[in-house]
Amino acid sequence: MKATRRTILVLAVAAAVPLLQGCATKIKASSLNNPAPTEAFSQYGRIDVKPVVFAAGYKGNQAALGKIAENFAKDLGPSVQKWNSVPANGRTLTVEPVVEQISFKSGAKRVFLGPFAGSSGVLMRVTYRDQNGKVVASPQFFQRAGAMAGGFTMGVHDNLMLNRVAKLASDYTIANYDRAVGGPTGADDAAVAAP
Repeated sequence: MKATRRTILVLAVAAAVPLLQGCATKIKASSLNNPAPTEAFSQYGRIDVKPVVFAAGYKGNQAALGKIAENFAKDLGPSVQKWNSVPANGRTLTVEPVVEQISFKSGAKRVFLGPFAGSSGVLMRVTYRDQNGKVVASPQFFQRAGAMAGGFTMGVHDNLMLNRVAKLASDYTIANYDRAVGGPTGADDAAVAAP
């Protein structure tokens, strides 16, 4: 009897290991750090922030996109309002946030599948253009929620990932206002795509 239970346990573990290995997100960043813009954003008299959208032709979770947009606006809004209160100088910086890839595991999926639902991940690019359409900066921002962490928190970790990616993007904008300094992508070594 003990041998049968042991065999069943070994088979269950053997079946579960490939499932957990397949849980890692395939979304990756291209580097650890974003380069500095060509000039500080304070050189522009007006900053126009466009809505957060998916990349052209990309279909993703609309609720997750809405959460990113809400957090990006909340984090960046007060600074943009202050910056735009100074006299215009004829120069405008347009901020275009685009979610290029997302894999978001909802709370319902986490409740039913836990870590077996897999990891969540998001890659967002924010393009900054001058009034002539010239790209001043095009940083990317990455965050993920591991399968185990997402599973054990019933999706809280997945939702926090959306907050973190929006914060990274707004922090980059704020940090590069006075001086062009660049900033982190939010990825670690394991989340950077091989060249």
